[in-house]
Amino acid sequence: MSLGPYEVLDERFRACFNRTAQLERLWTGARWTEGPAYLPAARSLLFSDIPNDRMLRYDECDGHVSVFRQPCGYANGHTVDREGRLVSCEHGGRRVARTEHDGRITVLAEHYQGKRLNSPNDVVVKSDGSIWFTDPPFGILSDYEGHKAESELGKNYVFRADALNGTLIPVADDFVRPNGLAFSPDERRLYIVDSHPSQRNMRVYDVAEDGTISRPRVFATCTAGRFDGFRLDEAGRIWTSTDEGVHCYDPDGTLLGKILVPEILSNVCFGGPKRNRLFITATTSLYAVMLTINGAKTF
Repeated sequence: MSLGPYEVLDERFRACFNRTAQLERLWTGARWTEGPAYLPAARSLLFSDIPNDRMLRYDECDGHVSVFRQPCGYANGHTVDREGRLVSCEHGGRRVARTEHDGRITVLAEHYQGKRLNSPNDVVVKSDGSIWFTDPPFGILSDYEGHKAESELGKNYVFRADALNGTLIPVADDFVRPNGLAFSPDERRLYIVDSHPSQRNMRVYDVAEDGTISRPRVFATCTAGRFDGFRLDEAGRIWTSTDEGVHCYDPDGTLLGKILVPEILSNVCFGGPKRNRLFITATTSLYAVMLTINGAKTF
């Protein structure tokens, strides 16, 4: 059943939205938007326009969008760590970097075993301070979202950077195109997307206290194009981008419902003072919708 932008596939989905809450297009004018990250202290959202090599800032108080950083190393995915600092994956720089509170840039990862990374794509920070990110070749396949180059690694890893010394540890190396990733609210499970056309699925792993992951299994296969970026709410539901809109999955793997969006999506994140506003980056535009649930606390 369709209710405005919402499509209900399971009755449990009705508790997640108010049928009068509409999808809003907040801004348009990009070539390909990506990597939304909400900054609570600034009441603003940062996101990327990768082909234009710029990061944009949406001010939640007045609705204004401005350029936050340009050039920005063709930055893709972003997140905010537990100290409120921006952590970014740069396609152009082939690195993961952190923006300090005073504006300085600290490089967190750019080599593994003496070889340059491919093009870090999406990133999350665990509560212990470790940084987890995917490293597909999207930024080196052409000059559209980075700089065309050959892979030095020869593989597309998912990495964990140690919280104490920054040592890179591969946690998975069997993805064709590793993309979005996120932890369950209790951090006992890690979800990772493989967006290659031959895969189009999301896997889930058990996470041990020492940071190793095990027992891989397919959590869901995309029914509309491919998954890209995603985030979880407090109840462990997965809100993921697809080619037709946001798909919401219950932790048991059931596709509960959809929020239909008129552009191909790249990513989502929860924001607002109560983490109940879902921001959506979709091709040329930034969208948002107010929900009746709250995003998992990650900052």
